[in-house]
Amino acid sequence: MRTFLIDTDTASDDAVALIMALRHFDVHVAAITTVAGNVPLAQATRNALYTAQLCGSDVPIFPGADRPLHREPVHAEWFHGRDGLGDQNYPPPKRIAESRHAIDAIIETIDENPGLNLITLGPLTNIALALSRDPAIAGKIARCVIMGGNPCCEGNVTPAAEYNIWCDPEAARIVLHSGIGAIDLVGWQLCRGDANLREGDIAHVRSLATPLANFAIDCNRVAMEANRAQSGEIGIALPDPVAMAIALDPTICTSSSRHHVEIECASELTRGQTVVDRLNLSADARNRGVWSTFRDRPRSVNVCWSIDIPRWKALLYRSLA
Repeated sequence: MRTFLIDTDTASDDAVALIMALRHFDVHVAAITTVAGNVPLAQATRNALYTAQLCGSDVPIFPGADRPLHREPVHAEWFHGRDGLGDQNYPPPKRIAESRHAIDAIIETIDENPGLNLITLGPLTNIALALSRDPAIAGKIARCVIMGGNPCCEGNVTPAAEYNIWCDPEAARIVLHSGIGAIDLVGWQLCRGDANLREGDIAHVRSLATPLANFAIDCNRVAMEANRAQSGEIGIALPDPVAMAIALDPTICTSSSRHHVEIECASELTRGQTVVDRLNLSADARNRGVWSTFRDRPRSVNVCWSIDIPRWKALLYRSLA
């Protein structure tokens, strides 16, 4: 049985990813921590509680940071709806969140479960704060799967950046520099194209006729229209569930490679860009100044470049059945 700690800014695709983890046969979710991002912190926490309730799970849920480290919060209601769950008027959850702060919960959960898997589905503010308070926890994380970034491709919130990293680039830089030995970076682009849930996929999910299946489609109604408006693609794009699929089954990632990855924090034009040293140029003499912090470090970020789309969707369907 693997132990997961999940950090999320729970909106529509996050909720589906949580279902996948909470329903998986060999995963124990020790805790869920929430962070401001797609929606304000209180809404993210409410959405996580509601999703856990749908799964019949009593996993403890801990609210965390309500804003980025140094920047003003910018939410994504335009993509996920005002409530983050497609404005379907879901009732309030029947239980409340834990009173302890997510930062304390992250440190304690890692200390009590050395070798756990850390899965991040939102801005990395909580994780950066926990690592800053107790750097030793980096060495106790067996694997960190980050849904974030736009390695070597266009962004989805600016031409240069993906939303989760753009929200709090300083936090992302702290996490990537923290010494966590195994980081899998799952960029937003992996949910595009045929990885979208197309009309036939949506019909198949509906045919499962379970509350979870209907919830997964309904809560993404606003996101489906936003996806069409943003990218011209018809279907439901699910970046967080793709990342969760890779967390649950690493072989769903069919092509990956390890690199140094840096986060742009100084430029407003390219704020939050995930700069991947794909050709391993950082050691060249001309680049040693800018990339000096990586000079003596291993290439710890495993960038996923492609996925097995039929297997990712099959795993999703099993979670919702």
